[in-house]
Amino acid sequence: YWPYITKRLQGFIPQFAAPEGLEGISPGQNVQLIPYGLSTRAQFFDMESELPAFRRRDELRGGLDSKFVLRDEFAFDVALNPDFSQVESDEPQVTINQRYEVVFPERRPFFIENASFFQTPTDLFFSRRIADPQYGLRLTGKAGPWTVGGLAMDDRAPGLKVPAGDALRGDRAINGVVGIQRDIGKQSSAGFLATSRDFGAGFNRVVSLHSRLQLDPTWSLSAQAMRSFTQPSGGRRVDAPGYLADLTRDGRHFGYEASYTDLGADFATQLGHVKRVDIRKFKQEMKYYWRPDQSRLVKFGPKVTTVRTSNHGGQVLDWSVEGQLELRFTGHTDLTLGRTEGFELYKGLGFNKHATALEFSTEWLKWLAIAATVSMGTEINFDPAPGLEAFLADAQEADLTMTVRPSPQLRFDQTFIYNRLSTRPGSFPQLDSTSARIFENPLVRWKLNYQISRALSMRAILDYEAVWPNRSFVKLEREQRLTGDVLATYLLNPGTALYVGYTDRRENLALEPTTPPILRRTDSPGLVAGRQVFLKASYLIRR
Repeated sequence: YWPYITKRLQGFIPQFAAPEGLEGISPGQNVQLIPYGLSTRAQFFDMESELPAFRRRDELRGGLDSKFVLRDEFAFDVALNPDFSQVESDEPQVTINQRYEVVFPERRPFFIENASFFQTPTDLFFSRRIADPQYGLRLTGKAGPWTVGGLAMDDRAPGLKVPAGDALRGDRAINGVVGIQRDIGKQSSAGFLATSRDFGAGFNRVVSLHSRLQLDPTWSLSAQAMRSFTQPSGGRRVDAPGYLADLTRDGRHFGYEASYTDLGADFATQLGHVKRVDIRKFKQEMKYYWRPDQSRLVKFGPKVTTVRTSNHGGQVLDWSVEGQLELRFTGHTDLTLGRTEGFELYKGLGFNKHATALEFSTEWLKWLAIAATVSMGTEINFDPAPGLEAFLADAQEADLTMTVRPSPQLRFDQTFIYNRLSTRPGSFPQLDSTSARIFENPLVRWKLNYQISRALSMRAILDYEAVWPNRSFVKLEREQRLTGDVLATYLLNPGTALYVGYTDRRENLALEPTTPPILRRTDSPGLVAGRQVFLKASYLIRR
């Protein structure tokens, strides 16, 4: 890099060179309007109605995305009936046998733009909580040392999830976020964030004060104090505090991080993402790297991570100790070996767990990137079959991602995930099983991107997911899904575009022609559970 980037100083962007000579630049147009029109034709299998049947829905609608630049410092965005049909579907993740919510990152452009204005050490605003907005307002900008962000948006999804006949059926949630931050000296700041979500007579408010202090070139301190106020519909209002502190050293050879998180039992953030509450969690991470001179081995060294979590009554909820050996070679090639020993308390039962993992990634060749992880150990079966308590099982997981770029216009990505849980030898002697399968969960994605010309591109995605359970041990259905997604894009500029898309989703279901119809599982994904064709056009108007 130029200028020289060193690990002796904390941060990457702060080491960039300062630009000079930028004077008299025209601010350009201060108003951008992007109206769009959308036509969809969908066919889907309605499994939630009393009589499962195929349904059809045709829709024609429009909307407007607009941006107004104020004094070359602030941007005011207005979204009316926003649509995200062209947004790529989520990358595959393991979602079964998970104790906590699985988080999928935000992909919608409206929320990704200027998302940093609403970020704090604790994730108090996770924009995917807003699922189906009809309108949205956002103000973001920076004036001198002050950074300001505000967002207001509705959400129709909560009113569609309540049962038919409920007084809240058809209502919408109203969401608001305000963030203010002030730079203090160099690379230090202090800020305030408030979030609000109202639905019916209930609400949730969260306020936060947070700061980041750069203590010296390698040490930094982050701190946050929060409080939530929650009024359930028809329930008792509760409020609870939350605190976080994080001390980090990021150096060329030695790195260290210590963090403490304290969340009250009634702490809640309906617009954020917090795994669990009523915790006191202390985490430490220490690493040291040797850096040989004139060697293909760029750096190597150990890393040790310890975590201990208890509740406010002093009961230990979990702890873990992880040791890793990390090696980095030239060609962006990394190899990591790790071992974890830990404990987890679940429904009053304590489980001692362990795992051994091997990670490898390389971009040695310009046209090929590979990353692979293999992990073997033990895990809790969080969804045991009726009549069984949660129990410890053998766990295996393998992940493989590969990217091939045979030409600048063509890119192929493949993701393969295999997750398996099996009984430990002797754990179920009554079933005369030394090691029986509890479930297998393979996930595969193939994605192809082809840039035909500067404006025209094609994207094709094929996803496959299966769950093969042993229902003697786990409460899961035998499922298979096969989803195809094709999108053609003609993009003259980021606002003027034409999208044509097609999605086909199949599941291992069959509808028996009885009276009433009976739905049953099959051995292959042959039933068309959903099919959609859409055409979307948008046009950028600048003033």
